Amino acid sequence: MRLGMVGLGRMGGNMVERLRIAGHEVIGYDADPEVTEVASLADLAERLGDSPRVVWVMVPASVLDSVLDELGGVLGEGDIVVDGGNSRWSEDAARAQRLGRGGVRFIDCGVSGGVWGREDGYALMCGGDAADVAVVQPVFDALKPAGEHGFVHAGGHGAGHFAKMVHNGIEYAMMQAYAEGWELLEKADVVTDVAATFESWREGTVIRSWLLDLISRALADDPHLERIRGYADDSGEGRWTVDAAIDLAVPVPALTAALFARFVSRQDESPAMKLVAAMRNQFGGHAVRSTSAGIDASVTP
Repeated sequence: MRLGMVGLGRMGGNMVERLRIAGHEVIGYDADPEVTEVASLADLAERLGDSPRVVWVMVPASVLDSVLDELGGVLGEGDIVVDGGNSRWSEDAARAQRLGRGGVRFIDCGVSGGVWGREDGYALMCGGDAADVAVVQPVFDALKPAGEHGFVHAGGHGAGHFAKMVHNGIEYAMMQAYAEGWELLEKADVVTDVAATFESWREGTVIRSWLLDLISRALADDPHLERIRGYADDSGEGRWTVDAAIDLAVPVPALTAALFARFVSRQDESPAMKLVAAMRNQFGGHAVRSTSAGIDASVTP
């Protein structure tokens, strides 16, 4: 397929590379003149040729609506916009309706995989009409991991972002459980090699996971996490998950506690939050910078 990618940052840029390796023709646009391949969204639409034109958007939520409005002005009947950012699910129906007035179709797609997705593939959760999803399916197939799993058409508009939101809420709780276990092992005198203990759990145990693999990487580099600050920010999805649970009267104590633990990390130094920050840095690829206290690998949204 030929498609446009709007937003060529860490995620968008890596997705472009994976798509091109799979044989798709991708035309990239970014507000940064150093990386963009076309001068404007209008140029992008023209380069894409005949309908149905497909444009995948990977931009921050703060600028998403302005980008969608501009795309709605340069695209037309039968064209499709895929929002792959971490957008709030409850706003997707309105976005689909707004684009639909000009005949432009809309798909919301939660994307997970971080900086590793270029090689390993991305987990994709999309929402929208089945006919529109079918048009973009070759792109989904190229982005997802090899094998049977990694993609779901979760439902109508909003379903993809809702599924990704809950995914991230679960991620918070899993990270917090690992972090609290690490702090307990570090505090006790009985276990002399905590890093090796985590490494031993990577095979054969019921708690093995990709997060555990990333913990092992982080501990191999800094066994007692002495060079990392115990601070982890929260992205919107954790809060939105708790909001949705409240609206639906669904008890989510573990997810809620994990969100609040990140608030704790913004106060006094928290040993457990060092491991949360280390994990997030491993799969998020955030920049590490020097500080007066050592290495700061704190997390950004």
